[in-house]
Amino acid sequence: MSNKTIVITRPSGQARQLSEALQVSLRNSGFTAESTPKIISLPLLTIAPKGDDRLAEQIVVALKTSDLAIFVSPNAIEYTMRLIECSWQELSNKPVPIGVMGGSSMAALKNHGIGLEGSPAKVFLPQNNAQWDSEGLWNELQHLRWNWSTKRVIIFKGEGGRDWLADTLKNAGAQVEAFSVYARVPLDLNSSAWNEIHEMDFAKSLWLLTSSEAVRHLGQAKLPLNLATAMCPHHNIADAAKQIGFSKVITCEPGDEALIAASQAWFSV
Repeated sequence: MSNKTIVITRPSGQARQLSEALQVSLRNSGFTAESTPKIISLPLLTIAPKGDDRLAEQIVVALKTSDLAIFVSPNAIEYTMRLIECSWQELSNKPVPIGVMGGSSMAALKNHGIGLEGSPAKVFLPQNNAQWDSEGLWNELQHLRWNWSTKRVIIFKGEGGRDWLADTLKNAGAQVEAFSVYARVPLDLNSSAWNEIHEMDFAKSLWLLTSSEAVRHLGQAKLPLNLATAMCPHHNIADAAKQIGFSKVITCEPGDEALIAASQAWFSV
């Protein structure tokens, strides 16, 4: 086993998918069991879905009169679909157009059959994956040349998080309603999940950071992060990593493929 370590900081289920994909990529690239870095899962946030009937009813009613539905993350898609318990096509006579911010969200839509129907809902995604974020989606929506003062937009999100897109839509004149369909629960600083972290060599560790909120929570752990390297798929996350003490921060393109490729390049040095 290599003396290098990679720390995946996503929620458990998402971390497992990334860990497995990373290990497959390393094996296919010729890494052996002895040369493969150790991979540690440190779920800095746990996703807690909301499941009350009243919220589900409010969502269904709102979608019947909306002109656009925006999902800020794959989790927003997963937990919204769990709440409404019906297909996207059943919500209205004409499928509500959808806006997403990245490839993972596109995959989550397909997992629910959205976009694959005979008369699919229109899905808007930033064409440049370097702009898979709120700003990128807003730029994409500008191509519609809509009169936003006549439009009703529903945003599905987690509790907290950025309000930039909602504020931008409101400033453009749109009627905006946001639904929080899940909460993020920070990892207890006394959890046993930290044990392996305290024992590793920080100078030979790579931290995969994919959430600014998770990064801010990590900053409370009082670790020697100045010795470690951070890998971030967005400049906002990179800025947060620097603020909590990482002195070596690498920014890669969004998406797991880019994250894996950049991590592999770090391993090979």
